[in-house]
Amino acid sequence: MQSPLYIFNTEEYLKLEQTSDIRHEYCDGEVFAMAGGSKEHNIITLNIASRLRSHLRGSSCNVFMSDMKVKINLASTNQTIFYYPDVVVSCDSEDKDRYFLNYPCLIIEVLSPSTETIDRREKLINYKKISSLKEYVLISQEEIKVDIYRQYELGKWTIQTLINKDDKLQLDSVGLILEMADIYEDVINV
Repeated sequence: MQSPLYIFNTEEYLKLEQTSDIRHEYCDGEVFAMAGGSKEHNIITLNIASRLRSHLRGSSCNVFMSDMKVKINLASTNQTIFYYPDVVVSCDSEDKDRYFLNYPCLIIEVLSPSTETIDRREKLINYKKISSLKEYVLISQEEIKVDIYRQYELGKWTIQTLINKDDKLQLDSVGLILEMADIYEDVINV
């Protein structure tokens, strides 16, 4: 027996998220529950977010972790998407919504076995449609490996992969350089 799939409108989704104990991502009317992360995932996320917060303190930029959504409007398909990045930064004074960001400049995802494919494909494709986004960073929790996608011109992107313990993650969008030891502190000996 087949059951009908309930399609939520944006307002219903946002209302659901305010009262739900579980976070859900939203893609064109469908909601998807988010799984919890490992200790390593959480430590890496906290390492990066704390360094970003310290670096950006007193600036017009705000750093958020895990519970802040990013809204993407895909005009070409008339779709709305909400994702929960692991770390996200917005420096745009127009980002005034209380529960989501519209104009992130930096998005960081710590890869998990269950989400890596989505982060590398679906989210990459959709995040690249955000004109304010300057960098999308994917960080492995299993090994020293960081992929940085940079928008160098509207709609044009490059990729850089860091795999050595002496490499440095240069975040041009916020003017910060992170050592691999900063990222992987208490997770991988660097």
